Amino acid sequence: MTLSLRMVTIDCADPKELVPFWTAATGFGVASDFGEYVVLAPAEEGSAPALGLQQVPDAVPGKNRIHMDFHVADREAEVKRLIRLGATEVAVHSVPGFTWTVLSDPVGNQFCVAGD
Repeated sequence: MTLSLRMVTIDCADPKELVPFWTAATGFGVASDFGEYVVLAPAEEGSAPALGLQQVPDAVPGKNRIHMDFHVADREAEVKRLIRLGATEVAVHSVPGFTWTVLSDPVGNQFCVAGD
């Protein structure tokens, strides 16, 4: 038996607050809305893991221990688009042949965008 990644879940105080950002950022739609738990999914089932937004009582104590890494053809253009949607640029890192930007969503959850 092997593991299959089906969903990545972001803990947050108010899932509905993050729905507009993450649906616009990913192009996913709301697949299920249970109030305290919202599932966003790609239009084509199985093309990517779903994204869960889960209400939790604890505030984020600092940088999230696990984060999502996205890849796009034009990193700079995508970073600009995500900032227009409400993301904040945290840092840019490079190693030979690879550059990525660390961003945070509107409530501080960090994720990375890399590209050519």
